Amino acid sequence: MRILHTSDWHIGRRLERHDRMDDHAAVIDEVVGLAASEGADLVFFSGDLFDRPVPTVDALRLGLLGLVRLADSGRRPVVAVAGNHDSPELFETLAPFLAPFGVHLVGKIKPADDGGVVTVSTAAGTAHVACFPFLRSAQVVDFMGKPDRWYGDYADRVRRITESYAAALGQMAGEGDATFLVGHYMVGGVKVDTAAPRGERDLHIGQAYAATEAAVPTTLDYVALGHIHAPQPAPGAHVPAEYAGSLLQLDFGEAGEEKRVVIVDTRGDGPVAVRSIPITAGRRLLRATGRWEELTARTDLDDAFLDLTVHTEGPEPDLMDRARERFPNVVKVRAEYPRKESTRRVTTGRPWGELYAEYHAEALNAPPSAELLALFDEIREEVSDAAP
Repeated sequence: MRILHTSDWHIGRRLERHDRMDDHAAVIDEVVGLAASEGADLVFFSGDLFDRPVPTVDALRLGLLGLVRLADSGRRPVVAVAGNHDSPELFETLAPFLAPFGVHLVGKIKPADDGGVVTVSTAAGTAHVACFPFLRSAQVVDFMGKPDRWYGDYADRVRRITESYAAALGQMAGEGDATFLVGHYMVGGVKVDTAAPRGERDLHIGQAYAATEAAVPTTLDYVALGHIHAPQPAPGAHVPAEYAGSLLQLDFGEAGEEKRVVIVDTRGDGPVAVRSIPITAGRRLLRATGRWEELTARTDLDDAFLDLTVHTEGPEPDLMDRARERFPNVVKVRAEYPRKESTRRVTTGRPWGELYAEYHAEALNAPPSAELLALFDEIREEVSDAAP
């Protein structure tokens, strides 16, 4: 049996002022094409189909049509779970409407005998798939209890759920049947570059309640995981278990990551084979540093979304305007130049406008314009009026 595993599409995600629906459409087209060319019998989607719980109409249409196209009129069943960005209620509402197309949506964690396990027939045999949508800490942790128990409570709950699924799969699987788990949770020890903002929500990564390697059952053919955008194996897993990763580079912390889908081949009693196929569609994200003349001479920056650091002699107020004129897909621009250590001392009782003008002159080596000072005063007054 051949499985295509994909995850974390985050349809609807913007990159500041830039809409990325065209990029999402392009990568979904590529995944649909790979499912056909690779002859996949089954597709796993391990969470975060959308970037927000209530997607726009365009995002909803693109995501649902993508899953339906992957299912190929039921000839290639799709099993998809909700991630932390998805609405469990939306998934459960849509499930009966997509089931006739061969798309099986699971939005909430359920008992194995009450929707927690999906059994599908494929051209290569029967597959039993345990479905583990994102488990929010509020469903597990007693925040009135001792903080040092929070992480342990969460990890233990995830482990117990996966163990119960594994036991149920062992009982229901017949000879020659394949068993899988599709989940959206973090196993401790994953490698994530946090040097720049990433597409994963900080609340569920940096402060996340992580499961342990015990949450990856050892009796299944394959464990398809989502939530971590950097493609990698699940740490410490004793069976093939992969984070497929996000389908696009979603923020500059993901710049340089090669995106992929995972192809899994089960071989009866033999070992499961896992390989990656790179995704080539969609504009890349690049972080570049240099002098203006060096950056504008580079042709590799023309089509990418950019985070630029420009070495200058001092402040250049028109730098963003020039960058947008030269690079239509620029997202962030900063000037980097030597700065003097501040010798300014704040004296109580001085007007806020005077303090801001002094700061501006020191930080940017130029006095603020009258328009900027007026805007500063307007904002300060609004904040003062809003204060309790």
